[in-house]
Amino acid sequence: MTTTSAGQRSRTRRITFLVALAVFAQESTWNFYESQVPPLLREHIGSAAVVGVLMGMDNLLGIFVQPWIGNRSDRTRTAWGRRIPYLVVGMPIAAALFVVIPHTAASLPLLIAVMFAYALVANTFKPIAEALVPDFIAPERRSRANAVVKIATSLTAIVAALISIFLVDDHLNIAFAIPAAIMAVSIAVLGVTVRDSRSPAYQQVLAESRTEPADSRAPRVRDTFVEIFRDRDRSRLLLLAAILLFGSAWAASRSLITPYGMEALGMSRGDAGGLTLPSGVAFILAAYPAALFAERYGRLRAMAVGMSVFAGAMLLGTLLQSPLGATVALCIAAAGASSFLVNAVVVLWNLAPSARVFGTYAGMYTVSWASGGFLGPALVGGMVDLNGWSLMLVDIAAVALLAIIVIARMGTLRRRSALALAK
Repeated sequence: MTTTSAGQRSRTRRITFLVALAVFAQESTWNFYESQVPPLLREHIGSAAVVGVLMGMDNLLGIFVQPWIGNRSDRTRTAWGRRIPYLVVGMPIAAALFVVIPHTAASLPLLIAVMFAYALVANTFKPIAEALVPDFIAPERRSRANAVVKIATSLTAIVAALISIFLVDDHLNIAFAIPAAIMAVSIAVLGVTVRDSRSPAYQQVLAESRTEPADSRAPRVRDTFVEIFRDRDRSRLLLLAAILLFGSAWAASRSLITPYGMEALGMSRGDAGGLTLPSGVAFILAAYPAALFAERYGRLRAMAVGMSVFAGAMLLGTLLQSPLGATVALCIAAAGASSFLVNAVVVLWNLAPSARVFGTYAGMYTVSWASGGFLGPALVGGMVDLNGWSLMLVDIAAVALLAIIVIARMGTLRRRSALALAK
């Protein structure tokens, strides 16, 4: 190994760790928010539907805010680069708002106002930290880096659970302060150690601006969407469709599993709610091997294999219709899903026409995934109304199959394009 390559790998590991730290900090607050804000709302609101609408506010804001802020960061030029300024401003504000949440619990209007403010600010930097991955890391190494980021994201669920177990009942204010403190410390570390103005992608953008007479900043979000829709190569459009479809299947497999356990397996509410816990560990264990598999055999192939494993696990769970069978099926499904979750955004980044739009593409990925998270439970829920709870996992497999078909079509188009270029 040469000194240069060793240095590059060291820098890759360093930036991967720092990005994972930033994402871990962000998701620590989000996971705790999702688990502990609903009880605060329930003190004032009796309707579960209204609580659900208020808790879904952050996803709705994200659909509009994240592509815009990702594009905004693409168009930013500072001595610190184009991502770090947004993080060093946004994350401390979000941390401060997060600490305030339990102190507003006595007043519903004030609680909702702080929730809205936190969700708005937190959505403004959510895609930006992840966009540092393609900024710094070469295309062939992005799956590994994104696997580490996804593992960090998964670990936050464990952290949120531990804080809930040990602190929420007796020290609610301190419990909210801990994720906020993690966020504050992580952005301090990131702000001191990272200048994305030195990233290869940023330098590439500056080089392009010197050689092109026209405005070389990133195109606006609307222009990017129009360009993707009009492109004769449908690869990017198909990939966004696959992200939405598989996001639908994944969201349904998580959000509907408790009523499935109660209705189809005869479990108690508490026991049914714990069905997905082992699968979180399976996801963490499978994420990095999924990245290595993708780098060796191709990302589209890895995604298709992972989704097929996911769909097959849903069918297995239907055949082994018992609490143990469901737990095993969900573990296998999570391991398969990790291959899609690790690689999908990397494929999207690698299809970007320029480093100018990495932030925009990160926002577009989030919109597609969040849209699937919104539509999937409703779609599968409607199928359950027709087919019954006992076939819910089959319904989820059917949605996943649609995503597999779309990825297969995309693979065919990519192969044809490669053959055409080779002639």
